[in-house]
Amino acid sequence: MTSSFDRRIVLLVVTMTSFLTPFSSSSFNVALPSLSRELGLDAIMMSWASLAYLLASAMLLVPFGRLADIHGRKKMFLFGTIAFTLASLLLGFYPSASLIIWLRALQGIASAMIFGTGIAILVSVTPPQEKGATLGVNAAAVYVGLSIGPFLGGMLTENFGWRSIFFVSAVIGATAATLMFSKLKGEWKEAAGEGFDLWGSIVYSLMLLSLMYGFSLLPSAESFLPIALGLCCIGVFLLVESRAKHPVVDLRLFVENRAFTFGNLAALINFSSTYAVTFLTSFYLQYLKGLSPQMAGTILIASPVVQAIFAPISGKLSDRVEPRRISAAGMVVTSLGLAAFTLIDGGTSIFIIIGSLSLLGFGLALFSSPNTNTIMSSVERRLYGIASSTLGTMRLLGQMLSQGITMIIFAIYIGRLEIQPEVYPQLLNSTKIAFTIFFVLNLAGIAASLVDGNKPKLGRSDLATRS
Repeated sequence: MTSSFDRRIVLLVVTMTSFLTPFSSSSFNVALPSLSRELGLDAIMMSWASLAYLLASAMLLVPFGRLADIHGRKKMFLFGTIAFTLASLLLGFYPSASLIIWLRALQGIASAMIFGTGIAILVSVTPPQEKGATLGVNAAAVYVGLSIGPFLGGMLTENFGWRSIFFVSAVIGATAATLMFSKLKGEWKEAAGEGFDLWGSIVYSLMLLSLMYGFSLLPSAESFLPIALGLCCIGVFLLVESRAKHPVVDLRLFVENRAFTFGNLAALINFSSTYAVTFLTSFYLQYLKGLSPQMAGTILIASPVVQAIFAPISGKLSDRVEPRRISAAGMVVTSLGLAAFTLIDGGTSIFIIIGSLSLLGFGLALFSSPNTNTIMSSVERRLYGIASSTLGTMRLLGQMLSQGITMIIFAIYIGRLEIQPEVYPQLLNSTKIAFTIFFVLNLAGIAASLVDGNKPKLGRSDLATRS
């Protein structure tokens, strides 16, 4: 039986790291121009400095989740937190043009260890009747990290230099690792003794590498080859996993478990339709409204503030009401927020923008933790690592898809022109088209959230035995 003290420590540590990893990724993009000027990075190296983190994380999330189920989630989580802290310190103290990409990849690998195990540990120590509320707190940390990262990153870069972002990340990581190591005893490894599917993991990682790299090249014709390779790898992966004794991804989860399958699909759609909102709104506020970066960042805080307030509440509510109904309601509210953005023009009031962002934040708060509750409740304990890492992979793929859709629209309507006043009409038109596509995409997410989750043998059979 896990003590209440242990549960509080786990919640604190996992919440810290759930904020840390998305914050580090989103704040880095704001600091990148200053960093590139100092280190002399060209455009290609700048792109890889951002992409290396996402690629490394996506490739290894599921394999690390499986390894954690077998060898211990606390052990994997600690290794990841320590590695992330060291990589952040190295980025702050000893960056160079030749090292920046490799250190960012190391951060991505460490992030996969953290994000692939954190939620699994959290669910392992939380009683079923409190699971939704706990996941709500964690979801708030993730969304706040993603959304507030550009604002805090810009403020830190402007006042203390870009290195301060990495030092802040290192302090958070070191604190989390110290608390986990010193205050929490015990381990979680319900799949101990089972084999690790090495070949399946290799094909899986190659599949994600090809697909995500291809997405990053959109809309260039160069994207077609890696995307095609990734699609071919899907077929090979399905074949390998169907023959593996202990597959890295149990395909029965997707075939037999509708709650797991459609919960992850809804998460993918949710991130695909909302991740680029901050990017697009920031451009709108700075170019079309003439606001400073700091003022634009202040306005963009509206969404994460609402998320932070309501995500724990919606999580707690999902302990009493069918979670999928709450997450579907969240998708409906998110769609309303996106619909409001499709109507913006050069004369739209700042207060309407803030209201739309707040509505979007409320929808995300309603969706995230109940959806996570649905997914984690649909699998047995030995698969918690796989379930949480699969959800993390949906998040990363959604981010890449969202940004990819935006880049395609910009390429079609703006091209390679520098954004000057004469192309502002094209910028506004591109922004409205992107929001329209995201609105339509999010409608499909409502349907995915409403799919009635069956209760297979893989599902809720062990809920009564959780400590």
